Amino acid sequence: MSVAEAGGVFRRARGRTLDAFPSEKEREWKGPFYFIQGADPQFGLMKAWSTGDSDSGGDEWGQEIRLTEQAVEAINKLKPKPRFFVLCGDLIHAMPGVTAVFSGHYHRNARGTYQNLDMVVSSAIGCQLGQDTHGLRVVVVTAEKIIHRYYSLDELSEKGIEDDLLGLMEEK
Repeated sequence: MSVAEAGGVFRRARGRTLDAFPSEKEREWKGPFYFIQGADPQFGLMKAWSTGDSDSGGDEWGQEIRLTEQAVEAINKLKPKPRFFVLCGDLIHAMPGVTAVFSGHYHRNARGTYQNLDMVVSSAIGCQLGQDTHGLRVVVVTAEKIIHRYYSLDELSEKGIEDDLLGLMEEK
């Protein structure tokens, strides 16, 4: 299955809604529970690994999609149902072309560069451990570059995204 063909697999989930979590009944301890943690479906890696070319080969996702569907089917059959499922790690095999990595958890803004890879850490929505305000980072991706800007929650609510960033997204 090619990347283009795989698009249909993911469109099936669009339009579905999930009740707000935690609901009122979930706010109090009700006893033990379990959840499922999965990691690294990394669509495209199996072909890249089998051909010995980890810098490319990410154009076929069939094996990974079948395995991911098998994982979801297995989870859906469990009794009792898990409280939730969290998927960590690499979702796609995208070694070539990665120029920036975005993360959080440091509870302050930070940035560094190593061998042309930009590491950007966004401060928290919640508790601040530095001088930054509660906020979010807006990331604009064009064919030529990645531009990002951190906004306080108040600034983003009151002013929205600035015109220079919006202008980068206009079709030319």
